[in-house]
Amino acid sequence: MVFLTIAEILDMAIMIAFVGFIFKDAFPRQRVDDPIAYYTNASRSDFWFAVMAVAPAIILHEFGHKLIAVAFGLQASFNAAYGWLILGTLLKLMNFGFIFFVPAYVSFGCAGFGCVILPWQNILIAFAGPLVNLLLWGVASVLLYQKGIKEQHRDILFLTKRINMFLFVFNMIPIPGFDGHKVLLGIFQLF
Repeated sequence: MVFLTIAEILDMAIMIAFVGFIFKDAFPRQRVDDPIAYYTNASRSDFWFAVMAVAPAIILHEFGHKLIAVAFGLQASFNAAYGWLILGTLLKLMNFGFIFFVPAYVSFGCAGFGCVILPWQNILIAFAGPLVNLLLWGVASVLLYQKGIKEQHRDILFLTKRINMFLFVFNMIPIPGFDGHKVLLGIFQLF
């Protein structure tokens, strides 16, 4: 069984492009000494900076869900949330201060006849994504205290730390559709 299909890789690439565009102006960056060089390359470098800061948190979050679902023998696939990505792009173009959107999701289900997804499995699958964000936050936090890390790497690590903690907390809110609600619902079903 292949972990990623061509369709999933395409969805991932499209999601990354949208996320890079949506967040390219979101992070204050140090200006280089040569303003002409900065402004001629600003949109390209800000796009890639946003991709490096945000996309791994989203992709690895979703891979956490997928990995646990596949470990339980379920079929799981990564999907770009096209409607949400378009909404995020529209909010960006209208200069909204806070952009809320869901860039991607993992759909999963039973592979064969008689397959049942138990509540404890749903809990683990739902919690796997936020857990990945919590682990990434921890790794970034530890690395920030290491000596010898270049300043541009510190910028990415600092953003990685903040983005992953935000995604952990935000996803654990027990609102329907969020991972926190799925975890809470699974706990209720379990007992």
